[in-house]
Order: sequence, then C-alpha cells, then structure tokens
Amino acid sequence: MMQTVSSGGMDAGAAAALMEPLTELVVQAGRAILAVNRRVMAVTDKSDGSPVTEADLAADRVIHDGLAALAPAIAILSEERVQPAAAPYRGSFFLIDPLDGTKEFVAGRGEYTVNLALVTDGTPLLGIICAPAIDLVWRGVVGRGAERLTIGEAGAGAGMPIRTRLMPKTGEPWVAAVSRSHGDPRTEAFIQRRPGVIRLPLGSAVKFGKLAEGVADIYPRLAPTSEWDIAAGQAVVTAAGGKVTDEAGAPLRFGERRDGFIVPSFVAWGDPSVVAPVL
Repeated sequence: MMQTVSSGGMDAGAAAALMEPLTELVVQAGRAILAVNRRVMAVTDKSDGSPVTEADLAADRVIHDGLAALAPAIAILSEERVQPAAAPYRGSFFLIDPLDGTKEFVAGRGEYTVNLALVTDGTPLLGIICAPAIDLVWRGVVGRGAERLTIGEAGAGAGMPIRTRLMPKTGEPWVAAVSRSHGDPRTEAFIQRRPGVIRLPLGSAVKFGKLAEGVADIYPRLAPTSEWDIAAGQAVVTAAGGKVTDEAGAPLRFGERRDGFIVPSFVAWGDPSVVAPVL
C-alpha cells in the first residue's frame, strides 16, 4: 500500500540532511541490479509495452524498504508501485525510477540508472542519479549545488562539484544529449533547426548527468515520458546551474497531473539564460 501523503513540505536544508543516507540507499539499489544475471533473468511487458525485469523489482524493493525506515512520514511514488497511486500529491514525496533505461540494461549496455528525487510542492528539490555499471553518481539539492561521485567497493566516494556550462557562441558547435533508444521526429526536427549540433547518444538519465557536469549543452525530448524518468535529473541539472522546462519554456510540475504522471515534453538547458519556446 502507498504511504500517507505528507501534508508538509521539506526545505533545502532538510533535504540536504538526507543526502548521504539517500545516496547510500541508491547505491545499494544499483548493486541489487548488478547482482541480477541478465542472461537468465525474466523479462515481462507492462500494459504500456515497456519491459520490466527482475532487476527493476529488486532495486524497487531495496529503495522502498530503505525509505520506509529512513523517512516513513514521506510518501513514495515508484514506477513499479504506481498502480495504487493517485494525483495530486501535496507537500513532499519521493519519486523513484528503480531502473531507468531497462532497454539498455536488457541489451547488455551500461547506460542505465537508478533515479531518486525528493519533490516538494510540485518541484524536484533533491535528485540522485546512480549509474552502477559505470560507477558514477550525480546528485544535487536545488540552491545547494551539485556534484559527481565515483562508486568504489566501500560505496560512493567524495563528491566533486559540477556545473553546467554556457551555451557556445554563435557559429561554435554545441552538444545535444539524445536518447539512444527513444528517438522521435519532433525532437530530431528541433535539433536539425539548430546548425552545428553534435549529437551525444546516451541511455537513461545519464543524459541529465552529462548535462549537469557540462559535457552537453541541451537535452530535448519532445515526446511523452514519465515523471519518474526526469524528476531526479531536473533536480541535479537545476542544482548544477541549468534549467528544465516544458517546450513553451514554462516550469514543469510533478505529482499533480491526473493522466498517469505523464510529462508531454521537456527541454533541459545547461545555460538557463537561453531558455526559449520550442518553435
């Protein structure tokens, strides 16, 4: 059963105090994924046609049980436990994708992540993205900065501060993080209208991590996705100095839509000064 939705909201200081135990929990979920043998695991399809594996469910159990012990008063919304959920969510809640990039995972590639966000009053405040196969964590609290960590045998190491970069000057090439497995015509048309682009194909929320650390300049997705796919990434990118908006340039809201927690489209910008409507 879903936990009772909290009526109160957490601030940046309270969120920051949870960062270390939440990071440890997300790393543990990543290890649960790595422990699954991809060659013999069961893979089934959800009602929307997307795959779910033993690894998705193993990571979900780790996170759900850990959050229930760490912060029992805060509601949990996970991709793998969405059936009993109902919007709107008020105050603060955790928004989880236990395994983002299941197609990458099933295909044997390492660009999959565990995503955890703490959303307060409809906006992601804290985000953690763990890519267990490549031993990286990106994390941040909005207003407190972002950092990248390397995972070792003892867990995540010390954080290195990261920041988004300014958009290249006119005539200089710029880098667009694009989906390796989920291309769509509108996104491709948007990129083609901007000359000099260099496409950086990546899987899962790794794209947000690369944007946050200044490797990419923009990450557009002008097709529907789910809130749990992008909430942690939005928090990390925003904490690193960037911005994530809808295609009209307006802020995204989380936990409020009544149509299945769908995000119709979004654009993640490394340089917030260039945010503009998609034309």
